[in-house]
Amino acid sequence: MKKMGVVLAIFAIAALIGCGSGTTGGAAKGGSGTPPFKVDLSKLKTVDIESGSTAEPTPKTKTIPGVKNQKPLTKAWADVMILLPKEAMPTDMSKYTRLTATCKYYDAAGVEVPQGDSQVIVVLIYDVNGDLRGPSMGPGPNTPVKEFNVGGFSGMIHKDKGIRVTFKEPPQAIMFQNNSGSKVAFIELTSLVFHNGDYSSE
Repeated sequence: MKKMGVVLAIFAIAALIGCGSGTTGGAAKGGSGTPPFKVDLSKLKTVDIESGSTAEPTPKTKTIPGVKNQKPLTKAWADVMILLPKEAMPTDMSKYTRLTATCKYYDAAGVEVPQGDSQVIVVLIYDVNGDLRGPSMGPGPNTPVKEFNVGGFSGMIHKDKGIRVTFKEPPQAIMFQNNSGSKVAFIELTSLVFHNGDYSSE
């Protein structure tokens, strides 16, 4: 009987180990084993629009090479929309659960502005022909990401850990917006990384 008890104990331990392996394997299937995907910024273009909250960027609007607006933002809540073509994006977004995005700010004279809270908002857009701004707070059906305080102490999206996102398709654009009272006139995207919490900028 003692031998039978020992055998059963061994089977129980093996089963527990097997369960642990299964959990790890399941997480890997969800994308944790996928290397971070850093978007090649040289493939991106920025929508060239007159600044101001009434300006409405569309895919038909003229675009300029690069990831920084050429015309200064002269009003609060003005947009800098950067298009994300299919060839620059991951083919299977379901492999990624987190997003890290960083940018630089400049004032009207082109001098870099120290980053902080209440300066810049960022929105990720699925369909550029749909709702571009989403709800006033948080994500929406066409805007899976809407984050405030980009670059600031309270923000998370610019940090290596990034923010958690469940992607249903590749986004077509990322859009930055200056806050009311901000001196930000130019916004430049410096990195866009899809990952699973395993990204390091170092």
